[in-house]
Amino acid sequence: MIDNGKVVGGPWPVAIGAKESPTPTGTFSVVNKVIDPIYRSTHTDTVNPKRGKESPLGERWVGFLKKDRDQFGIHGTPWPFWVVRRLPVTNGCVRMLNEHVREMFDMVDIGATVRITN
Repeated sequence: MIDNGKVVGGPWPVAIGAKESPTPTGTFSVVNKVIDPIYRSTHTDTVNPKRGKESPLGERWVGFLKKDRDQFGIHGTPWPFWVVRRLPVTNGCVRMLNEHVREMFDMVDIGATVRITN
């Protein structure tokens, strides 16, 4: 993570969007932050009642783009293997290890710039 040209956090491994659901690239802004977010499928509209470490979104959510029913964000995961292996498996979000997303969450504010490149 970079603040005023200075590296202040990371680098952290991430998992990105699968080929059929790529992570959007570009420059965005943080639009919301949530501790222990609730996962709601945009495909089925079902809610996963698990929160925190066992939630599909992990312990933190940092949203950066809303597009139709989908919202893209940076979030944790209960499946660290995907992140450690840097596998492209998400539905377009950027998935991080829970301990890393907690650290990053505390460092960013609403409105912070998010730049995602290939």
